[in-house]
Amino acid sequence: MILITGGAFQGKKAYAMEHFHLREQDMVNGADCGETDLLQAKAVTDFQEYVRRVLKEGGDASTLAETLYTENPDILVITNELGSGVIPADPFDRQWREASGRAACDLAKYAAEVHRVVCGIGTVIKE
Repeated sequence: MILITGGAFQGKKAYAMEHFHLREQDMVNGADCGETDLLQAKAVTDFQEYVRRVLKEGGDASTLAETLYTENPDILVITNELGSGVIPADPFDRQWREASGRAACDLAKYAAEVHRVVCGIGTVIKE
């Protein structure tokens, strides 16, 4: 597993495509992909949106990283950092931010590599 993280609109997807030779058709989007697609994809973008959907549907996001690693250990996961800004006023948004952050920590634990992308420039923070 490879994890790429960073702020919104920082070039994570372009970085992943260039450095890992991915094409659009290799990726699913966490905002609208099904679980089966996620577990079979080469890469997922906007993983934080998949976490949001799981929570909205009343699911448990605490095991997402482990399931993903167990079922699709070669996947490249792209997720936004959500915890560096203002604390959301909405209780659900706070829950989502925490669940996404915890999932990212778990993904990083399982990942062979973790990259952080800022302004389109990637830095390897785990290899």
